[in-house]
Amino acid sequence: MDKKLAKKIILECLTTGGDYAELYVEDTTKNSIRMMTDQIEDISASHLYGAAIRILKDTSEVYGYTNDVSEVGLMKLAHDLRTAFHDKQIIKDFEFKDCDVKQDTTFHVLSKDIPNSKKIGYLETCTKTMKAYSPKIVQAIGSFSDETQNVLVANSKGVYKTDIRNHQRIGAVAVASDGKDMQQASNSYGGNFDISHFDAFDFVPFATEIAKAAVETLDADEMVGGVYDVVIHNAFGGVIFHEACGHSLEASSVSKGMSVFSGKLGEKIAADCVTAIDDGTIPNEWGSSNMDDEGNPTQKNVLIEKGILKSYMVDMKNGRRMNALPTGSTRRQSYRYSPTSRMTNTYIANGGSTMEEIIANTKFGLFAKTMAGGSVSPATGEYNFSVGEAFMIEDGKLTKRVKGATLIGNGKDTLLKIDMVANNQSFGYGMCGASSGSIPACVGQPTIRVKNMTVGGNGGNK
Repeated sequence: MDKKLAKKIILECLTTGGDYAELYVEDTTKNSIRMMTDQIEDISASHLYGAAIRILKDTSEVYGYTNDVSEVGLMKLAHDLRTAFHDKQIIKDFEFKDCDVKQDTTFHVLSKDIPNSKKIGYLETCTKTMKAYSPKIVQAIGSFSDETQNVLVANSKGVYKTDIRNHQRIGAVAVASDGKDMQQASNSYGGNFDISHFDAFDFVPFATEIAKAAVETLDADEMVGGVYDVVIHNAFGGVIFHEACGHSLEASSVSKGMSVFSGKLGEKIAADCVTAIDDGTIPNEWGSSNMDDEGNPTQKNVLIEKGILKSYMVDMKNGRRMNALPTGSTRRQSYRYSPTSRMTNTYIANGGSTMEEIIANTKFGLFAKTMAGGSVSPATGEYNFSVGEAFMIEDGKLTKRVKGATLIGNGKDTLLKIDMVANNQSFGYGMCGASSGSIPACVGQPTIRVKNMTVGGNGGNK
């Protein structure tokens, strides 16, 4: 797509009074492999190629897409979309001036060029390690997914930029059984990086830890429900902040007054020890990119600083409603989705304690080492999350393992109940679904302690 044709298409969009037009072109190759113990269960590949056009007038939007990326096809789409508006032309000409893309994230070899045999080798290491850990491991499952995405963003603000995203992730699941009960544990590792990161990663301890958690949970006591001080471990423990608070800081909900944090900039919404950040600039991280899907440079956005709400994650359309500038947070799954504000790598920053100090200062409580699935209402922040691996804390020490624990609460209340934050921040890797599709998103935090948290469980009910 050369600049001359891109400009012609965009100007066609603006002839009926639109004040912004955008062209998004995508060429994406996807691959996935699933292995169960020593057997390949599934291999799939796909190629997605197409373009989308978006026209705005104030906060009104019209959006369309096509896989006919010829000049005729794109001009027809532009002509059809422009009929949504019926005013005089405002923008009659522009020039592409913003064409440079910062390169925080770079690659040497793209995922699409890596042979399946190399990917299968990683999966064999994971599944064989898990299976060999114990005869109680009845299933060892590994998955490898990768996506090489080439995108072009051109718009009437003078942006003409291209970027490459090269996401790849390995997931592993161990299922253990003692003949009476079955338990499973899982983990994943990934990034917007090339294969060299996997070459440097040691999959044996990664897989061993998963198998160990599944086997040892078989003998765990059922969690007794109640109100506890809860210590939530680092990495994927950050999923609670992501789901219960992060979505409520996206302009897609804030601008419509559908967030509990709407209109609260500058107000105290968390404990003094809490600083939360969304940072799409971390080189080669799972949720990073060199630019967002409106062509803006990604940014490090401090959302909460020492308990004070400092900013939201803002896209252009919702920023118009809020009188706020975009924050490099606009994302979409593919050209088939209209973009909006989304999280990238969202985490609670390091605090001043150690994990050992937090445990030692907890008289009686629960240590949630890993988190599993859950649900949340973005409008209210009410959440319900299952704990994967968990231990009781008694007199400042980790004691017996427990299973079946569920964390229940409200995002805005939980932020105020955090009273200790450790210095061991790390990330977990997931896919985040919302109105603009499913996208790679990192969650993260150090180990934190939440006072007086409601914990569900079936212990003592039999």
